[in-house]
Amino acid sequence: MVAERAKLHLALTFLQFCYAGNHIFVRIALDSGVSKLVFPVYRNITALLLLGPLAYFSEKKDRPSITRYCLVQFFLLGLVGITLKEGFYLLGLDNTSPTFAAAMQNSVPALTFLMAVVLRYESVHFNRMDGLAKVLGVLASVGGASIITLYKGPTIYTPNLALHQEQFLSVLRDVTAKNMNMGGIYLFGHCLCWSGWIVMQAFVLKNYSAPLTVSAFTCFFGIVQLITIAAFFEKDPKAWQLNFSEEIYSILYSGLVNSGLAAALQIWTIGKGGPVLASIYLPLQTLLVALMASIVFGEDFFLGGIIGAFLIITGLYLVVWGRSQETKSAKECMRVPIIESEKHPEEKSYTASLMQQLIPTQNV
Repeated sequence: MVAERAKLHLALTFLQFCYAGNHIFVRIALDSGVSKLVFPVYRNITALLLLGPLAYFSEKKDRPSITRYCLVQFFLLGLVGITLKEGFYLLGLDNTSPTFAAAMQNSVPALTFLMAVVLRYESVHFNRMDGLAKVLGVLASVGGASIITLYKGPTIYTPNLALHQEQFLSVLRDVTAKNMNMGGIYLFGHCLCWSGWIVMQAFVLKNYSAPLTVSAFTCFFGIVQLITIAAFFEKDPKAWQLNFSEEIYSILYSGLVNSGLAAALQIWTIGKGGPVLASIYLPLQTLLVALMASIVFGEDFFLGGIIGAFLIITGLYLVVWGRSQETKSAKECMRVPIIESEKHPEEKSYTASLMQQLIPTQNV
């Protein structure tokens, strides 16, 4: 049990490293002039080349039969989780910056929590410590990640050396020439789709217990939808050509790591820990982006980063503790009837003997 919990939390932490790197690579691709309609097509084709064979061979024996209802669910997952989510993200990132996009994604845990509570997938007991811990944990994680972005404070650490500083500083600077307001609206739509996608995956996994197959079909239907949109709206044939190595590297990273590996890990963590726990780790990527900017790109690390990191870690601990206490309470409630029956075995034997007296015996 402890090993399973450790795997779950390690997978959720690793996911945030994948997401943090994706902000940088996609920004590089957009700066190189890649089409926002063509990029997600190539990205998800790359992901499907990884997910397809992996799902086929690993779940070949345990895969449930695929019905029309399953295909409709997969289509909707592709629409919300790939077509809309990635489309809003590219439009938002093109008008803002990776740091701003990472900060906006901090609303995903709160939105997922609200959706899960409204749909009664997640229970909240405000009169119990575990329920209050889950609510406070979500608020602390979102607040901590927001502080990292919105409040700097005095400088705590100034690196002397930076790797590839001049090459990447422009990627992390705030974008002033873009439409930040529209970018924020696009990114909020991206966060709504992401939250809805996480909750939808949790419901689909209840009826179809093959997470890799679900991810592969989601990616497939997303590709079909994206190709259809690109065929109608992308008028320049040259947009389908990849002219720079930055575009190729960004597609490979976003496809294999983010849309492939990370998507498979995300749906696995949702099946093991639920939608709220899978989303509560997202604010950690804001801290990772801040650390990457400081150590690798040569940016200063401010007091706001320390305060935000403390709140994020505290929030994660509160949610994890609340979930564990909730699980313990549920197990104790299930054990009560068993213990009560073991405490009064004489009542059970008396009832059995009484029934034997009431049932007439048949003379042979």
